[in-house]
Amino acid sequence: MKILEAERLILRLQTTDDAEFILELLNDPSWLQYIGDRGIRNVEEARAYILNGSIRMYEQFGFCLYLVERKEDHIPIGICGLVKRDSLEDVDIGFAFLPKYWGSGYAYEAASAVMEYGKQTLGLNRIVAITTQDNHASAKLLEKIGMHFEKLIQLPNDSEILRLFSTNN
Repeated sequence: MKILEAERLILRLQTTDDAEFILELLNDPSWLQYIGDRGIRNVEEARAYILNGSIRMYEQFGFCLYLVERKEDHIPIGICGLVKRDSLEDVDIGFAFLPKYWGSGYAYEAASAVMEYGKQTLGLNRIVAITTQDNHASAKLLEKIGMHFEKLIQLPNDSEILRLFSTNN
């Protein structure tokens, strides 16, 4: 189901048919470095990850991490959307793209559409984001979509200190 459309992109709900792509994305070295190992090693585990993650979140909150595909060829290139974590008070934006699609403005296009959707359609007054301290590319993108660094935080059951970005509201 299509949720959003941008100039070159479609953002839609993930389905279990996306398991092979999700398996590839979650095991990409950049995902492992900046987001972390989710322990997904085969297509069946990827299907379960989709069912228990994005699909469940959408059913519960009405938003999730959407699959991002190019309009021109319907090739999946990444994920981008909103997440409600137990460990954060606010809804946060998240995104990840396969490296071969970096540098083309896709992440900016998708994240901008998600921010507008969150504010205009979902009525969110404040949206946050978290990044590792060494993820400079994501920090730059967050600033480009109108967020600013707020503070360093540590999530429960996580030893890593993360950067929290937020909208001005």
